[in-house]
Amino acid sequence: MTVTKGGSFADPIQAPGTPEADWQAWPGWESLPEVSLGSFDRVVVVAAHPDDEVLGFGGAIALLSASGAEVTVVAVTDGEGSHPDSDVISASDLVKVRAAETRAALAELGAADSDVVRLRISDTKVGAYEDEVADQIARLVHDADLVVAPWTSDVHGDHEAAGRAAVRAAKAAGLACWLYPVWMWHWAQPGDLRVPWRSAARILLPPTVLDRKKAAVKRFVSQITPLGPGPGNAPILPPEELAHHLRDREVIFR
Repeated sequence: MTVTKGGSFADPIQAPGTPEADWQAWPGWESLPEVSLGSFDRVVVVAAHPDDEVLGFGGAIALLSASGAEVTVVAVTDGEGSHPDSDVISASDLVKVRAAETRAALAELGAADSDVVRLRISDTKVGAYEDEVADQIARLVHDADLVVAPWTSDVHGDHEAAGRAAVRAAKAAGLACWLYPVWMWHWAQPGDLRVPWRSAARILLPPTVLDRKKAAVKRFVSQITPLGPGPGNAPILPPEELAHHLRDREVIFR
C-alpha cells in the first residue's frame, strides 16, 4: 500500500474506495443513454490484463455472442505481475492460471469460441511498449466493426496505455472505439467532475446475462480469493471491489 508522508494515499487505487451503495443510489444513471449492441458482426475487445474484459465489458460480450457477433479478445499482458510478493505461486505459473481463467470465463459468457490473442507484453510495462501494442492491435481490427478497450483515464498505467493504443489503432482503421472503466468505480464518486459523463452510455444487462457475468467473474479464482496465507497472497479484487462489476449495467465512453 503506497502512502505519502502526509498520511494520504498517493495511489487512488490503493486508497479506500467509494462504496457500491453510493453508486447504486446515484440519480445520474438515468441521464446516461442506453446503447445497442445488435448491429455488430465482429468486435475486438482489448484487455490490459486477463479479467479486465470481463469486469468492464463481460455482460456486453455475452450479449454480442448471443447475437451472433464474432468477439476477439486481445490480452495485452498475461497478468503475471498480480502477486509479486506471493510465496506460493510464481509469475510463470500465474501466466498459465490466468490464461485458463480467461478461457473458462468466456465459456460462462457463451463466448467459448472467441479468439484470445495474447500480446505477451510485460505486466506493468504496457506504457513502454505502447507503439508496439498499437501496431499489433491495428493488425487485428482490419475487418472489425468496433474496438473496445480500457478507459484511457482509469488511473492505472497499463489500462491507460492499452486504451490509448487501441484508440490509435481504431482511428487508423476508421473504427469507433468504446472505452470501459474498471478502477474508476473505486476512486471516483457519483457525478465526479473528472469523469466524462457526457460521453458515457449504459449497456443494460438482463437477469440471465447478469447471471452469466457473475459466473464468469467467479472463474478468476486467482484474483478474487487468497492464494494462501500472508499479505503477498491477498486477493486483488475483494468483495467490495467486485460489487462495482456485478451490477445490472455496464458503462462505456464513446
